[in-house]
Amino acid sequence: MPFRKEPSHQHGTTPKHAIVLVNLGTPDAPTRKAVRRYLKQFLSDPRVVEIPRAVWSLILNLAILPFRSGASAKKYQSIWTRDGSPLKVYTQQQAVQLQKMLAARGHQDVEVAMAMRYGSPALPDVLDELKARGCERIVVLPAYPQYSGTTTASIWDAVFDHYRQVRNVPELRLVRNYHDHEGYIEALAQSVEGYWEAHGRGEKLVMSFHGVPKRTLELGDPYHCECHKTARLLAARLGLGPDQYMVTFQSRFGRAEWLQPYTAPTVQQLARDGAKRIDVMCPGFTSDCLETLEEINMEVRHDFESNGGTDYHYIPCLNGNPAWITGLAEIAEQHLVGWPTILTPAQQATRKRDAQIGREYAITLGA
Repeated sequence: MPFRKEPSHQHGTTPKHAIVLVNLGTPDAPTRKAVRRYLKQFLSDPRVVEIPRAVWSLILNLAILPFRSGASAKKYQSIWTRDGSPLKVYTQQQAVQLQKMLAARGHQDVEVAMAMRYGSPALPDVLDELKARGCERIVVLPAYPQYSGTTTASIWDAVFDHYRQVRNVPELRLVRNYHDHEGYIEALAQSVEGYWEAHGRGEKLVMSFHGVPKRTLELGDPYHCECHKTARLLAARLGLGPDQYMVTFQSRFGRAEWLQPYTAPTVQQLARDGAKRIDVMCPGFTSDCLETLEEINMEVRHDFESNGGTDYHYIPCLNGNPAWITGLAEIAEQHLVGWPTILTPAQQATRKRDAQIGREYAITLGA
């Protein structure tokens, strides 16, 4: 595989630092065409669907994409905002606020960028942009608190595949998980407590995590265990007993058995058993998205109410919660250790001078 053409190495420049906050992705628009393009990229990832490629290609292109794209587009239309996809909007807000938080904590020499594993802004494009801006030390921070081969490892695949074609590879640090990080758990707890303070408290707190095939657990994926650890830590922080909360898994796809219990049937049974009010949250999603706003807050709400439940409360994801930005900063700092991200006044002056020289040089070239 040939190397890509790169800018000439500039001797004597000070390496810059960057954090790439990577989320799953979203269609560029809530249209059938855009959704089909997004789903094809997402469902073509062998980390996501572990079926022989030739067989899966036929199923995907002949059975799934022609029929699911339109239905999914309608779902996206129901949650789309004036600013675009909620997942993209919230992830961008987190990136902006994280950079401000790190600067306030003294890390002036850290740039934070947002990227998507599928869709745009594409992770390889963001890595290229950072390289062009002189970032030679990069932390890749997935938006997934719990590790899974279907999500976190897929990001790593994309990073490594990209740099296979790059001659001058930056220093990389990859964040594996933070499912039990104190800052993450505290942010979740504060979001629940804030919601309860404003809206009261239900009979049961349902913690719904995104599902994966049960086969992944049997083959050694730690995702199931990490979800349960998050739930245990959060319940302990909230002072909940075992009978006051439960863990479920949502978004089942296909006919294979996935991690159980499934969210929708569980909520239906709670209603049939006499529960009048439940609170539902999605700790594994750091930004609200289709799976939380449409599936959990619309579809599962309907399941609860149509089976006798009367008071269904969805607790939003962390999104731009200040406690979460603080938690993100703490996670980032752990992976910045040893890098000179805190500039002295003299270094700041040198950085400004180098930037000015670069601008003047660019103007000269363009003249």
